[in-house]
Amino acid sequence: MAALWKGRRRWKTNNYFKVLARSLTGKYEYDYDLVVIGGGSGGLACSKEAAQLGQKVAVLDYVEPSAKGTKWGLGGTCVNVGCIPKKLMHQAALLGTAVKDAKKYGWQIPETLSHDWGTMAGAVQNYVKSLNWGHRVQLNDKKVKYLNMKGSLVDENTVKAFTKAGKETTLTAKNIVIATGGRPKCPTNIPGVEHGITSDDVFWLKNSPGKTLVVGASYVGLECAGFLTGIGLDATIMVRSVALRGFDQQMSGLVTDYMEAYGTKFAWKCVPRRIDKLPSGALQVTWTDTQTDSQHQDTYDTVLWAVGRAPETKALGLDKLGVQLNKETGKIIVGADESTSVPNIYAFGDIGEGRPELTPTAIKAGRLLARRLAGQSTQLMNYDNVPTTVFTPLEYACVGLSEEEAERRHGKDGIEVYHAFYKPLEFTVAERDASQCYLKVVCESSGNQKIVGLHFTGPNAGEVTQGFALGFQCGATYSDLLNTVGIHPTCAEEMTKVHITKRSGLDPTVTGC
Repeated sequence: MAALWKGRRRWKTNNYFKVLARSLTGKYEYDYDLVVIGGGSGGLACSKEAAQLGQKVAVLDYVEPSAKGTKWGLGGTCVNVGCIPKKLMHQAALLGTAVKDAKKYGWQIPETLSHDWGTMAGAVQNYVKSLNWGHRVQLNDKKVKYLNMKGSLVDENTVKAFTKAGKETTLTAKNIVIATGGRPKCPTNIPGVEHGITSDDVFWLKNSPGKTLVVGASYVGLECAGFLTGIGLDATIMVRSVALRGFDQQMSGLVTDYMEAYGTKFAWKCVPRRIDKLPSGALQVTWTDTQTDSQHQDTYDTVLWAVGRAPETKALGLDKLGVQLNKETGKIIVGADESTSVPNIYAFGDIGEGRPELTPTAIKAGRLLARRLAGQSTQLMNYDNVPTTVFTPLEYACVGLSEEEAERRHGKDGIEVYHAFYKPLEFTVAERDASQCYLKVVCESSGNQKIVGLHFTGPNAGEVTQGFALGFQCGATYSDLLNTVGIHPTCAEEMTKVHITKRSGLDPTVTGC
């Protein structure tokens, strides 16, 4: 009798109550095979891949305006307020340096040059908007249903969606993927914190930010201060402890040394205490130097908070479903297959605990997840040896372990570090200081000296390191590196010639061409 009842059962979906229809084949019928919450790079990649594999897919994406009211279109952080506008503004700064170099190369350049923020910002914003539109077109072409709505979970197969006006829709799906990413954090205990902006705002400013204090020395903080300095603005970075925490600290020191020589100011070991908005509109910042316990004040046109990011999990209803979170970070605890603690619910990208907060990893993880959910693959995402670049005035790129982490894992005697200071050919005629252009290759000291870490500061660092990252996937050794013929004359070729070890104590400066 129970079996008969189970076979006849036909439920319908209405508001909060999900009911499943059972077809004659005995399979439950859902509105979609896959519902993705989050229209960033990862969510879009996952949804489009699933659709190409014959899945019926819907994507929910809604951007809550920043505290300053900044809002943007489809595409997530990378497209709108991250990688893309950041790299373009970094390029604007590099062009300013190139113009100065051009004089030494014979170009007749006016003595005074000025930068127009409005022209740059307008061009960058227009390009970003073209990407927003392009994403919508791609979803439409691939038959992915795009809903400009907020989403929260009702159960393991049901999502409740809301429009900005509060209109409610309920969607059912065989699988649900959460790819909502994160947003910048602001301090909670500083009077006047509301007068500051974040990286959610800086790329969409209509007017120049002027004299800027960047609070925080993460890669976001350094990159923003770097391009602001590069276009001629007065920029200061306030550093509570260390710069580029989690990165190789020798390389971090080279990056900040170059930035200081470049014109970026640093307030080391300092913490902000309050921000007061003056009648003129300027922001008076009071801070404490923790080394001397002395207080200081200065005025700025803009304060930019770069003190970390928080995952977008609070509005998803995860606690009601029992989706397990890391209580300290708020991120979702996931397995190697991106599964959460609740069946049929998956999460990846910045929102996943222990995952790199990088666009390419989210894109690749999303595509692989879509293939697994469609039954087309069993391949898992490999999160080891993911390369990355910090787009500071002197770029820094790396793949693998920092020297500190390699030493922690293998012991001081268990690693060999090959290193070199080199001078880019482009710097010679321009008479630019190259004292921070440096590379090092961290290897296991035993056996065939497998490479476990590679670090590079210099022009086009990301382009250089991307190629070497392939070697990591193939288990490259130090002898493989030396057996590689370099391309001359390039900065990258110095990687194939590195032969002096730190242990030797010899001068690692490259001489000759």
